Amino acid sequence: MTDAKRASDHPTKYIFVTGGVVSSLGKGISAASLGRLLKERGFRVTLQKFDPYINVDPGTLSPFQHGEVFVTDDGAETDLDLGHYERFIDESLSQNNNITTGRIYQTVIHKERRGDYLGSTVQVIPHITDEIKSAIRRLSDDHDVVITEIGGTVGDIESLPFLEAIRQFRQEVGSKNAIFMHLTLVPYIAAAGELKTKPTQHSVRELMEIGIQPQILICRSEHPLDEDIRRKIALFTNVDRRGVIEALDVDSIYQVPLEYRRQGLDDYVLELLDLEAPAPDLEEWGRMVKTARAPSGGRVRVAVVGKYTELVDAYKSVQEALIHGGIANDVEVDIDWLSSEGFETSEGPGARLEGYDALLIPGGFGPRGVEGMLEAIRWAREVRRPFFGICLGLQCAVIEFARNVCHLEGAHSLEFDPESPHPVIALMDSQRQVTDKGGTMRLGAYPARLAAGSRVREIYGKEEISERHRHRFEVNNEVRETLAEGGIRFSGVSPDDQLVEMVELPGHPWFIGCQFHPELKSRPNRPHPLFASFIAAAARRAEQGGSEGTGG
Repeated sequence: MTDAKRASDHPTKYIFVTGGVVSSLGKGISAASLGRLLKERGFRVTLQKFDPYINVDPGTLSPFQHGEVFVTDDGAETDLDLGHYERFIDESLSQNNNITTGRIYQTVIHKERRGDYLGSTVQVIPHITDEIKSAIRRLSDDHDVVITEIGGTVGDIESLPFLEAIRQFRQEVGSKNAIFMHLTLVPYIAAAGELKTKPTQHSVRELMEIGIQPQILICRSEHPLDEDIRRKIALFTNVDRRGVIEALDVDSIYQVPLEYRRQGLDDYVLELLDLEAPAPDLEEWGRMVKTARAPSGGRVRVAVVGKYTELVDAYKSVQEALIHGGIANDVEVDIDWLSSEGFETSEGPGARLEGYDALLIPGGFGPRGVEGMLEAIRWAREVRRPFFGICLGLQCAVIEFARNVCHLEGAHSLEFDPESPHPVIALMDSQRQVTDKGGTMRLGAYPARLAAGSRVREIYGKEEISERHRHRFEVNNEVRETLAEGGIRFSGVSPDDQLVEMVELPGHPWFIGCQFHPELKSRPNRPHPLFASFIAAAARRAEQGGSEGTGG
């Protein structure tokens, strides 16, 4: 930063993001968008999520309750908001970026059992709040700005220790080193024909009752806030008029940083934190958003056939990675989320899938809907439709191939059928003695070698890759030779050749399965190569209108 105060010349700065009125206002997107703006101004930025549930991590939570479990390189099972953080600031995060109440209490109880508190009565204040503050400080050394999102809404009992901790934290580091940003709702009452500010006033008042005065309000609304509304909100909440930021619905979440920049949010944040920096260069980001909102290359239809399709958040990173693939190819990606159980009928999948340009089978656990996935995969293989299998999707592709090409009747995964005569998917050796469910899968980044001459080697453009995993079962090595003789190619394996990481079908327009989760590393400005290639194949199919024909 030429002729500017560098953040590194100052203590680390902290921004705390809270929410009020209702949940799902978009705290994660707002925090990530501000992070992007500050990074574009030259600051080293990281984001952190505090989740006020007692689970140690989201790894054992149902996708229907919590949505996707996002996995980091170092093997943390985290909240899906960390995916937004990584995608917006284009940085890989870690165990320290997602902290739950359960993890905090687990740490404090461990210290108490060890005798660290020297006989003191262990209490929420100061012991729990001190541990929360320590979790914030752990990110300080390598970053100029730490943005911390507090899960839940103000008024939730379980959030109180986190709110008290950040109140104390600002007192300790000083008002020029920490600020509060509060998201709230400004609803439109159709019968009255006007926006109502009372929910925002009450939300801020409740925050102030516990000692926190926000400096910035992000106001979610379906209608623009006029100047009178903004002045009224500022007056009744003790927030400067410049700190009242409008947050309308947008076509693409990646448009949000541009909207906040238009309103000067980052300028005001720097002023509050006594920082200076050049204006952000958002030209590249703006081009990406323009492509995402109005692609010029047509449209492709992708069917995602999975277990948790009633809640799209269960596949949030898959959804975003498909959109990124569309950006890479300048095409619109129309995604339909189809329950795999719907394919377990005598009608077959053809009637439901014929109008799609590609099929994706995502991850999941348990036997529900697996037979439907197998039927969908068989259809894609036989009619030569682009197919992408991720984690369970790879395993189902192998099962389908074993049954219908290699004629291994009853072939299955030991996860679903312990008595299968042909267990083509088996428990990993490292998992055989595991009894606890939480945090014990094969988690995080692992390397893989890609076979020379394979499609995946061509897609990645390199011999060795590193991708993130979350699974317990793998392709059974005892049947690899039989499957290979049938025509499937094990195009990616672990460096010791003991774990199958990728499979493909030579001669098929695009048929790839991977045991890892490539969606976790895709970014809007750097789409994952597998998703970019998959959508390119779908676009070719859409252009040709199915002229590639059918056949094995």
